[in-house]
Amino acid sequence: MFEGQNGKLNQIIDEMGDNHASGSAKNPLREDAFSISEEEKIELIRKDFESILHTLGMDLSDDSLKGTPLRVAKMFVKEIFGGLNPERKPKLSTFDNNYKYGEMLVEKNITVYSTCEHHLLPIVGRAHVAYISKGKVIGLSKMNRIVEYYAKRPQVQERLNMQIVQALQEALGTEDVACIIDAKHLCVNSRGVGDIASSTVTSEFGGKFKDESVKRELLDYIRLETSFE
Repeated sequence: MFEGQNGKLNQIIDEMGDNHASGSAKNPLREDAFSISEEEKIELIRKDFESILHTLGMDLSDDSLKGTPLRVAKMFVKEIFGGLNPERKPKLSTFDNNYKYGEMLVEKNITVYSTCEHHLLPIVGRAHVAYISKGKVIGLSKMNRIVEYYAKRPQVQERLNMQIVQALQEALGTEDVACIIDAKHLCVNSRGVGDIASSTVTSEFGGKFKDESVKRELLDYIRLETSFE
C-alpha cells in the first residue's frame, strides 16, 4: 500500500519537474505556523535532521557531525528561513518628499540569498528595485532589508518579485514600484540538468513602470556600470 502511494507521489513530482508556477504572492503557510516558539521548532528540527543523517548512514558520534543537527535547525529557524516570521519584517519608515524629487529612484545590485522551495537549494543573485515617489520616500537601506526579509524563506523567484513590489507599494502609497531579479538556482546548476552557466531573470512592474519608455529607462539605469576608482 505504502509503495503504491509513494510511487504515485513520485510520478506527480516527476511530472511537475522544476515548474516554478505559483498561484499566490503569499508563501503557503499553515494557520498554526506560529503556534509553537522558535526554540521548540529548533528542537523538533534537530531531532528530524538527526534522523535524516542517521538514515543516510552517517555516524553522529563523530566530532565533526554530532553538532550538525542542532546547527542546521538553528540555521533553518533563525537564518535562511527567518523571513517566515512576521515579527522579523523590517519597519519601512517613510519620509515626506520635501525636496520634490520626481524621477525614479533605483537601488540596484541588491544581493539575494534565498532557497528554492522545490529542492531546498540556494538561489543566489541580484535584485534591482525602483520606485517613483508620490509624496513619500524611503530610506535606501530599507529597500535592501525588504529584499532580504522576503528572500529568507523557501521561495519561488516570481513570488519574491511580487512580495518585494507589494511591500514597497504599501509603504510608499504608490503603484509605481518595480523589481527585477537575476539569480542562479542551484537546483538547476548543481543537480538535474547541471547547467552551471544559466541564470533566471524575473520582473514585476507596477504603475508607470508598465509603460515601455519608463521600463526602458529603468533597464538603462541597471546597465550603468558603477565604479569608484
